[in-house]
Amino acid sequence: QVQLVESGGGLVQAGGSLRLSCAIFGRNIVSINAMGWYRQAPGKQRELVAGITSGGGTNYADSVKGRFTISRDNAKKTMYLQMNSLKPEDTAVYYCNADVWVAISGVSNYWGQGTQVTVSS
Repeated sequence: QVQLVESGGGLVQAGGSLRLSCAIFGRNIVSINAMGWYRQAPGKQRELVAGITSGGGTNYADSVKGRFTISRDNAKKTMYLQMNSLKPEDTAVYYCNADVWVAISGVSNYWGQGTQVTVSS
């Protein structure tokens, strides 16, 4: 069974920074393919914040370009989201997502449990 565990959320003032982490745990993991960070604010749909391929290619939502940076450490099976110049509209529950290849089972998509980010004005 594969588990994605997020950490690093919290309360921060506008203009501040936070760094989210997503660690992947599980047996018989062959590889971790595309990964991404999503967020969902109250009353809104879940949206993609940033994505990163197995080769390190990245893409960002227009609303976070220039402020957020996604990265990954394949050896540690961990993904990060560095969030700078945070705004109140960044307040949301942030989820990590990954396509994980598990031996015998094949590739499946997994979600973390979410971590709350609150930006005060």
